Amino acid sequence: MCYMSAALLTTVANEIMTVVTRFAPSPTGFLHLGGAHTALFNWLYARHHGGKFLLRVEDTDRARSTDEAVDAILDGLKWLGLDWDGDVISQFSRVERHAEVAEQLVAAGAAYRCYCTPEELAEMRENAKAEGRPMRYDGRWRDRDPSEAPAGVSPTIRLKAPQEGETVIADLIQGTVRVANDQMDDMVLLRGDGTPTYMLAVVVDDHDMDVTHALRGDDHLTNAFRQTQIYNALGWEPPIFAHMPLMHGPDGKKLSKRHGAVAVHLYRDMGFLPEAMRNYLLRLSWGHGDDEIISDAQAIEWFDFVDVVRSPARFDVAKLNNLNGHYIRQADDKRLTDLIMPQIETILEGEIASESEARILAGMPNLKERAKTIIELAESAVFYARSRPMPLTPKAEKILDETARQNLAKLRNEYASHSEWTSGTLEELARSFAEREELKLGKVAQPIRAALTGTNVSPPIFSVMEVLGQEETVARLDDVLGQN
Repeated sequence: MCYMSAALLTTVANEIMTVVTRFAPSPTGFLHLGGAHTALFNWLYARHHGGKFLLRVEDTDRARSTDEAVDAILDGLKWLGLDWDGDVISQFSRVERHAEVAEQLVAAGAAYRCYCTPEELAEMRENAKAEGRPMRYDGRWRDRDPSEAPAGVSPTIRLKAPQEGETVIADLIQGTVRVANDQMDDMVLLRGDGTPTYMLAVVVDDHDMDVTHALRGDDHLTNAFRQTQIYNALGWEPPIFAHMPLMHGPDGKKLSKRHGAVAVHLYRDMGFLPEAMRNYLLRLSWGHGDDEIISDAQAIEWFDFVDVVRSPARFDVAKLNNLNGHYIRQADDKRLTDLIMPQIETILEGEIASESEARILAGMPNLKERAKTIIELAESAVFYARSRPMPLTPKAEKILDETARQNLAKLRNEYASHSEWTSGTLEELARSFAEREELKLGKVAQPIRAALTGTNVSPPIFSVMEVLGQEETVARLDDVLGQN
């Protein structure tokens, strides 16, 4: 038999179908970075083709699925800006449909009821372990008459899987992959209590949702073989599979909590912007030449599975920090101000000056130049929001020695009578003063900075003075000089 290549398959398929992708997380916890990575690629592929991106919550594991986890996943996707089409679909709400399909397969002779007892299954596992091989069901009920069933056993329904030949998948990322059918057993489709297994539920849901492309982590590749067998047994066309590499930590091992934060909401709380996270996740396992900064519009235009690499990507927080700094510098000043005001209120325990927000907005062009995170940005802007008098850090206290205070007293009078309050004229006044006193500009500017901000680090101090205004600047100088 001749198999079409993965690239050709997707080209042909996309010409005759509306592309439908889906993200299908299990609601047993937060949205993991790996899940966000998968969701982003599914979203981009659907948007690239003008198709649909669907969201399905695989909540059939009732013991582990929680409403809180569902909310956390939805909040993570919303923060990332990955909007889905239509309503969120609950897999659990479709269990009757899953059971119906399993019974269809039994009626068609493609599946059968298995009456194995727990003891028999345990014996199979022990034998496999002793022989050093994977556990495989031995097919003992494959062709037996149900009339032989033991009393008191609720049967499972198993797929009557092909025992010869091979199952082949044309994967858009992995290429053509195949497995011998004798390496797979007759999997359970429906448990004894009537609930579907993951394998059956995924196939039925993807089919009923008209999913055309199933993009997920490559740890699902073995599942794809089993699911393909179910599709074949039902006479349904399987989706086009694409299995992307899993995300690894800096040490090359699978990303986990030992590498630090792995939940998307923690990066939001640490002050990362969603556009920075999207750009960073996009560049893990995918690239477009040497482009590093990629807008959403460009990503949607350029994205394709054929550019996804097969080797695992390494999550590097340092690179994310640098990228986040870029997006902070590009962000709207009002948006950034709105983001940091709640944090500043927390830092100052609600005791902020009435003009704080206006000052921070005016000073934002300089504030955002060096910040890597929203938290850093908030911390750097606190001095604009403090009520007088300003507390001084030890370094600021050291700068404001007796000589510095004497110079500040002279400068204070010049600034108090200065008529044109712009950063340029304020700097020129300081330079002229430094020349008269035979000082370097830093010996004048640093004491001003310490007095006005309470610290030794700030945006350009003459720009800070312009933002504070003449009255506030002189008042802060007076506080330090003890004139209030």
